[in-house]
Amino acid sequence: MNAPTREQGRLEKQGRARGLWGLFAPVFQRRLDRLDRGIAEGSLELLLPSGRARLLGGRADGPAAVVDLRSWRALLRLALEGSSGWYEAWAAGEWASPDPVQLFALFSRNRAGLAGPARATGPWRIAKRLWHWARRNDRDGSRRNIHFHYDLGNDFYRPWLDASMTYSSALFAEPGLSLEAAQQAKLQAMLDRTATAPGEAILEIGCGWGSFAELAARAGRRVHGITLSTEQKAWAEARTAGLDGAAFALTDYRDVTGSFDAVVSIEMAEAVGRQYWPAYLAAIARALRPGGRAALQVISFDDALFEGYANNVDFIQRYIFPGGLLIRESEFRRLAATNGLAWRDEARFGRDYAETLKRWRENFESAVAAGQLPRQFDARFVALWRYYLMYCEGGFRGGGIDVLQATLVKEG
Repeated sequence: MNAPTREQGRLEKQGRARGLWGLFAPVFQRRLDRLDRGIAEGSLELLLPSGRARLLGGRADGPAAVVDLRSWRALLRLALEGSSGWYEAWAAGEWASPDPVQLFALFSRNRAGLAGPARATGPWRIAKRLWHWARRNDRDGSRRNIHFHYDLGNDFYRPWLDASMTYSSALFAEPGLSLEAAQQAKLQAMLDRTATAPGEAILEIGCGWGSFAELAARAGRRVHGITLSTEQKAWAEARTAGLDGAAFALTDYRDVTGSFDAVVSIEMAEAVGRQYWPAYLAAIARALRPGGRAALQVISFDDALFEGYANNVDFIQRYIFPGGLLIRESEFRRLAATNGLAWRDEARFGRDYAETLKRWRENFESAVAAGQLPRQFDARFVALWRYYLMYCEGGFRGGGIDVLQATLVKEG
């Protein structure tokens, strides 16, 4: 009789593992029952590890997702670790989908009913909160967190952002715009909100790679951009070399001095953290001259579900933006008012962010296929960022998160 091959041994081990997980199938079925009850709009078609199919939801129109659930372990990860556990299950090959964006849009659309199953529980929740607290955005923490994300290198971001190197939602003001044109429309809208004239001074908190500063300087404004990213500062300085009116510094927003006619901050508030929102808004108020305007673009989370979100640590915070937190608009507006900043002229465009993310992902996939990403980023890292772009796109398509522009006017 022939001895078993290594491949046969591997398959036998996998079979025993599936059998062990199968013992808990009734528990996981009850978990699926709970998910089913939470889906009010849209549907989730599941192929279960047993080979059976099951439909969750389907009671009203909405995103239609399909998932091949290859291991019950994926549901255990979701139950214990929430959205970060669900990512880990995907990375381990425990579930797959022909279009994960639809799955994330489904979860986002049904956020009220599915909020519980998507969050960590028990000791995992406590451990994640401690981890997140250790990465809070005090001065040292802010530098570490910015370095973690933005200093991956300009050669990483350049192949998949548009030519302006703008890493925030574009504004598709009319049909048929290219990504670059839509980004320019967004930047111009932010400059218009400042109501500044040529020669006047603008402070940009979180200047990115300098796309807004370049546009404003070419329009005759004097822009002082601050960042904590050495990679971004170098790029911004290179792109504005020889252009009067643009200067950049590695400065924490809490350390800004001087007086400005306007302040611009584009998707910087999400990197601040709730504990530091008062300091961020106080810094804006302090920098503005009386009557001056601050133009903000921020990403907001559903106000009604915010506390549950803020008391957990999701996939984005764990793997992409340590220390980050989306904005609770009602709380942010209240803190602005306490600093003498009147909230005006709000405009929301979450669907445009979904389209922006779709375009970034298409560019990202093209860059991966062409071998344009730096060689130090391995297949697991590439997969993480692919998941991140899909996860965010689905969040905006489902409406659980939104992006808005607002003008804050300093009273007095």
